[in-house]
Amino acid sequence: MSKRKAKPIVAVVGRPNVGKSTLFNALAGENISIVKDTPGITRDRIYADISWLDMNFTLIDTGGIEPESRDVILSQMREQAQMAIDTADVIIFMVDVKQGLVDADSKVADMLRRSRKPIVLAVNKVDDFNKYMADVYEFYNLGIGEPFPVSSVNKLGFGELLDEVSSYFDREAAEEEEDDRIKVAIVGKPNVGKSSIINRLTGENRVIVSDIAGTTRDAIDTEVTHNGREYVFIDTAGLRRKNKIKEDLERYMIIRTVAAVERADIVILVIDATEGVTEQDAKIAGIAHDRGKATVIAVNKWDVIKKDNKTVNEYTQKVRQVLSFMPYAEIVFISAMTGQRLTKLYDTIDIVNENHAMRVATGVLNEIMSEAVAMQQPPTDKGKRLRLYYITQAAVRPPTFVIFVNDKELMHFSYTRYLENQIRETFGFRGTPFKFIIRERKEK
Repeated sequence: MSKRKAKPIVAVVGRPNVGKSTLFNALAGENISIVKDTPGITRDRIYADISWLDMNFTLIDTGGIEPESRDVILSQMREQAQMAIDTADVIIFMVDVKQGLVDADSKVADMLRRSRKPIVLAVNKVDDFNKYMADVYEFYNLGIGEPFPVSSVNKLGFGELLDEVSSYFDREAAEEEEDDRIKVAIVGKPNVGKSSIINRLTGENRVIVSDIAGTTRDAIDTEVTHNGREYVFIDTAGLRRKNKIKEDLERYMIIRTVAAVERADIVILVIDATEGVTEQDAKIAGIAHDRGKATVIAVNKWDVIKKDNKTVNEYTQKVRQVLSFMPYAEIVFISAMTGQRLTKLYDTIDIVNENHAMRVATGVLNEIMSEAVAMQQPPTDKGKRLRLYYITQAAVRPPTFVIFVNDKELMHFSYTRYLENQIRETFGFRGTPFKFIIRERKEK
C-alpha cells in the first residue's frame, strides 16, 4: 500500500474582528472546492483546501460566534485556541496592528505557547509596511517569536507568512513512515454509538496508541488485528466540553471530523437508525466526499427498529436520497449493542479499501470510453461538439482519471457523471469516490 500522507492542518486563532475570515477567504480564493451537490457543507466555510506554491494544506477558521462582553471574548478565544491546539499541526495566531496588543491576546498567547505546537504570529491590517513597522514590533512582547506583518484585505505579506507556516510541515512528513495498516475514521454526530462500535470491533485485543510524535490530536487511535490484517481505528468521540454553545459544539465536531478524516483511508459514517438520516449526517458525509475518501455508512441501533420485509429497502432509499452526492457509498445495518453484523464491517472495509486503491489499465479505460461515446453522443454547444480523445488513470486513493478533450467548457458535469457510471458498471469500485481532471488538447 503506497503511503498517503495526511495533509497538514493549519488553524487561524484570534479575537473577533482581527480579520481571520478575511485571511481565510483571501487564501481560499478561487481554489475552495465547492461541490455543487454537497449539502450544507460550504455555507459556513469552516475549512478550505489551500494550494500555495508546492504546498497543500487544510486551513481552518476557528472564528464563529462574536460575543459581546470582554470576559466572554476571552473564554471564547480559549475555546478556539484549545480547538486549534487539539487538531492543528501549525497555528496562525492573528492580532490587529491598529488595536495594538491587548490583554486577551497575551492570555491566549500563554496558552498557545504552552501547547508546544508551532505558532506563527500574524499581525494583520498592516496596509503600509513603512508606517506600521514600529507598531508591529510591539508584538514581540507576546513571546511567541517574530511577528509577520500582513494585510488580509490587500493580500500583502502572505508569502513570508506561509513560508514560515510551511517550514513546520516537513518534519511531519518525515515522521510518517511506510504504514500498511488500514486507517479507518469512525465519524458521526454525537451519541450515535461511535465509541461502542469501536469497543465491539476491538474487543479484548485493544491497544490504545497515544498519537505519534507528541501531536495532541485528541482523536484516540486504536490498533486491531483481525484475521491477520492490521487496522487503526481513529475515534472522533471522546471529550465533549460542558457549557458548550450549540453552534460551537457543531463547529468543534466538524473541525475534529476534518482532522480525523484527513488521516484516514476509509471513513465509516455512523447513523442512528432511530433518528434517521439528517442534514448534519450529510454535512459530515460531505467532508469525506470532498476529501475523496472511501466511505461506508453504518446504520447503528438496527436492533431496535421494527421491521418487515421492506424495511431495509425503504431505509436504504432514504439514505441514498439525503446523501445523493455519494451514491457509491456502501451501506451496512448493524447494532453495536447486540454485535449484529459487526464482523461484516471488517469485510466491507477490506472491499472498499481495495477499490479505493484499484487501478484500471489505460487500454481498457479507452475501450469503455469509446463505447460510452458511441451509446450517448457528447453534448454540443453553439454548434461545437465535445470530443473526447483519451482517458488514463493518474492516481489511486481516490481513483483519479484524466480525460483529454477538445474543449473543457463542453465537458458538463452530467456527462462526466455518465462516464463515471460506465466505468463503475464494468469495475464496481464500490465504496470509493472518483476524481476527474479534464484537460484540453487542441485539435491538430
